[in-house]
Amino acid sequence: IRESGHYVGCNRLLPPNAALTVRMRNGKVLTTDGPFVETKEQLGGYFVIEAKDMNEAIQIAARIPGARYGCVEVRPIAEDEQTIRALGFEKVGSRKSEF
Repeated sequence: IRESGHYVGCNRLLPPNAALTVRMRNGKVLTTDGPFVETKEQLGGYFVIEAKDMNEAIQIAARIPGARYGCVEVRPIAEDEQTIRALGFEKVGSRKSEF
């Protein structure tokens, strides 16, 4: 992926017991130990890549070693509210959010 020029960055994540979930409610910062959703699957790390479209992103993701024994989720990055709305999603943090 690096040689092809698609690589932007990656990193490992600590296990879920090291996670905190952060919420803002009534002007106060609330934290909860652990991930937001209980699940059997864990997010172990992430890659940020550049791709011209979703098809190219899928082809790049298929070359990530984790795809051989697990799975790789491909998700576009929404960098601003205009993009989020254009994609048909609600603002992050709203009850109707699909993120």
